[in-house]
Amino acid sequence: MSLSDSSNFSEVSKRLGEILDEVKSKDTSLEKSLDLFDEAIVLGAQAVELVDQEALGEYESPSE
Repeated sequence: MSLSDSSNFSEVSKRLGEILDEVKSKDTSLEKSLDLFDEAIVLGAQAVELVDQEALGEYESPSE
């Protein structure tokens, strides 16, 4: 992954971890958990897109 992609991927991964911790907390309401779930779906899609872009870039790079 390029530096900017790995930075974005790291940020996405970090936020997903934070969401997981929040949802596991007994103090998190159902409404908040559902909001966090929605955010996690969006972040998961972003992570897949970043990985796909990197994989596609590797296949399109000319061999040296």
